[in-house]
Amino acid sequence: MPDLNRSQQQAVEHIDSPLLVLAGAGSGKTRVITNKIAYLIQQCGHKAHTIASVTFTNKAAREMKERVSQIIPKSQTRGLRVSTFHTLGLNIIKSELKLLGLKSGFSIFDTHDSHALLKDLMRNPDSNGKKLDEEIIKEHFESISKQISNWKNDCLTPEQLAQQTSTDPAFTYNVKVYGEYNHHLRTYNAVDFDDLIMLPVLIFNNNPDILEKWRHRIRYLLVDEYQDTNTTQYELVKLLVGDRTSLTVVGDDDQSIYCWRGAKPENLALLEKDFPQLKVIKLEQNYRSTKTILKAANTLIANNPHVFEKALWSELGNGEPIRIMRVTDEHKEAVRVVSSLVAHHFRHKKSYGDYAILYRGNHQSRLFEKQLREQQVPYFISGGTSFFSHTEIRDMLSYLRLLVNPDDDNAFLRIINTPRRQIGSATIEKLSHYATQSNTGLLAACNHLALNEYMTEKSAHRLNEFSNWLERLQRSTHDDSPDASNPIKVVEQLIIDIDYDTWLFETSNNEKQAEKRIENVNELIAWLQRLYENEPESSLEDLVSKMILLDIMERNEEDSEGDQVALMTMHASKGLEFPYVYIVGMEEDLLPHRTSIEEENIEEERRLCYVGITRAQKELTFSLTSKRKQYGEMIDSEPSRFLDELPQEDLEWLDGKQQLEGEERKEFGRASIAGIRDILG
Repeated sequence: MPDLNRSQQQAVEHIDSPLLVLAGAGSGKTRVITNKIAYLIQQCGHKAHTIASVTFTNKAAREMKERVSQIIPKSQTRGLRVSTFHTLGLNIIKSELKLLGLKSGFSIFDTHDSHALLKDLMRNPDSNGKKLDEEIIKEHFESISKQISNWKNDCLTPEQLAQQTSTDPAFTYNVKVYGEYNHHLRTYNAVDFDDLIMLPVLIFNNNPDILEKWRHRIRYLLVDEYQDTNTTQYELVKLLVGDRTSLTVVGDDDQSIYCWRGAKPENLALLEKDFPQLKVIKLEQNYRSTKTILKAANTLIANNPHVFEKALWSELGNGEPIRIMRVTDEHKEAVRVVSSLVAHHFRHKKSYGDYAILYRGNHQSRLFEKQLREQQVPYFISGGTSFFSHTEIRDMLSYLRLLVNPDDDNAFLRIINTPRRQIGSATIEKLSHYATQSNTGLLAACNHLALNEYMTEKSAHRLNEFSNWLERLQRSTHDDSPDASNPIKVVEQLIIDIDYDTWLFETSNNEKQAEKRIENVNELIAWLQRLYENEPESSLEDLVSKMILLDIMERNEEDSEGDQVALMTMHASKGLEFPYVYIVGMEEDLLPHRTSIEEENIEEERRLCYVGITRAQKELTFSLTSKRKQYGEMIDSEPSRFLDELPQEDLEWLDGKQQLEGEERKEFGRASIAGIRDILG
C-alpha cells in the first residue's frame, strides 16, 4: 500500500495474531487503522459489516470514516461500524432491551440528570426518619457521584459490593445510594452514560448465546486510543474477541492522561497476559515535529516507567530551540505571550490558526483572552459553553425525551410548566406524592381519576390536559400516522403547539437574545433533520437517543473554525497539532498540579506535559511567572520540575531584561502600525 513506512505496512498486513500497535505522537496511527480496514475488506475478504472500529470521540470516528471512504469505494464499506465505545454499547443495549428490563425509547441520563437524581436520593430520610443536612450533601455529593461512576467503570454492581465485608460507614452508605440510584434509573426507563458500556458487559457475561451472536456480527475489532480504556471497556473488547486472533489495538501509554476518569494505561500491559500470541509493532517515526521538540518530549517522558520502550524520531530537521519566557506575574505573562505571538504572526506572515496557547486549567485562559481581545486577535476557546447547555435546547431535549419515554420523570419535571401552564410547585408536590403511593410515573399519574382527591379539580384538569396533549403527539409518531414517516414534523408540531417562540420572547432580556434563542432551537431541528436524512429509516426514538449521546460526548469536541488562535487545556489538545505552541504556567502546583503532587501522581502530569509538547510542529515556547495570585494573595512561584527534566542544551531562557524582549516589542509595535494601516486602507 502506498504512503506507508515499513512499520505501518507491517501493522496493516499483520492478521495472524492479536496486534498491539504502539503508536507514538504524530506517527500516523489513524492512517494505519484506516488502511487496515481497507486491507481487511479488499485483501482478506472480510465483509465491511463484520468489521468494527471503536474510538473515544465522535470527531475521531468521523475522521476515520472519511479516510476509509477516500481509500476504498463507498459500495465496499456498506455496514462498516466506525463509532465510539458508547455508541457501540448503545446499539447492543437497543438490540437486547428485554434482557435488561428496558422499554423502547429509554432515556440516557447525562451528568446533569444523574447528579439531580443522586442529590434527591441523598435527601431521602433514613430508616430512622433522619435527613442529611444540605451542607453535608453538598460536601459529600461529588465523592459519591465519582465513586458510583468508578464502580460502574470497574463493572461492579451494587449487589456485588453489598456482599463485601466493610466496617466503613461511608462505603456502606455509598453502596446503598448506588443501589437506589440504579433502581430509580430503571423506574424511569433510563440508563446513564457509564451504563452504555457496563450493561453490554453484564449481558454478555450472563448470556453466552447473546455473546456468540455479537461475536458472529463483529468478526474483526480495531480499537483506537487503547491506553484510554477503563476496566469495563477492556472487558467488552475481551468478550467480543474471545479466543480469536481478530484484534488490532492502537495506543500509546505515554499519552494516557485520563486516569482521573477511569482510564487504565496498564490495560496495554494486560494485553500480553490475556492474548499470549500478541504481536507488538512500534510506530516511532514522527511526521509532525522537529528533532528538537521530539528530543524534549523523549527526554521528559523517559522519567516515567515503561512496559514498552520507544523513542520518537523525525526527519524534519532540528528546527528552533525551545524558548522559555519568565516574567513577574500572570498579567505580564499574558502580555508577553500575546505580544510574542502577534509579532511572530506579522513577522512570518502566518495565519492565526497556526498558533495555540495551552494551559493546565480553564481558569488560566481569562487573562490571555483579555489580551487577545485588546489586540483584536481572533481566537477560539475550547471547552466554552456547549450548544446543548443552553436553556432552550435542554427544554427541547426534555420534551423529546418525555415524548419517546413517558416514564422519564426528570424530563417531566423540567418541562411541565415550561411554558407556564399554571401548574405550581404545590401541585407538582402533590402529584409526586400520589405517583409514589401509586407506584407509577408522573406523566401516567396525570390521568388517574383518583388525582382529584389530592388536589383541586382545576389543578388536576390542567395536568390531565397536558397528558392528553402529549399522548396525542405520541400517537402521531406511530406507523399508522401520516407524519410518522417523518419524525421531524412531529418535533415541529410540538414547538408550534406549546408556542415556544412566544415563550422565548417573554422570558428573554431583549429581542436580540430571544431571536438568538429561537435560532438555537431552529439549529436543533436542522441537526435532527440532518441525522434523519443520513439515516431515513430512523424513528424519533433513534434520533433522540443519538442527539442525547451527542449532547454528552461532544461538549468538549468543539472545532476551531477560521483563522483563530486556539486556547485550550492540554487535555483538550490531545489529537491536535499546531505549527506554533505556547505552553503557559510552567510552575509547580500548576503543572504538575497541586492535587497530583499531594496524591503522588506525578507520572500522569508528566504524560500531560508530554502531550502538550508533542502538539508543536515547528516551534515551542514555555512561560512561567515568579509570582502568581492565589486566593487573593501574590504567592512566590516555583518553576515546574518538568523544566529541569528537559534537555538543557536545547532551551533558550528569555528573562524580562534580555534584549530579545526589546526586539519583540519593536516588532509588536511594527505589527500594530501595520494593522492600523490595513484598517485605514
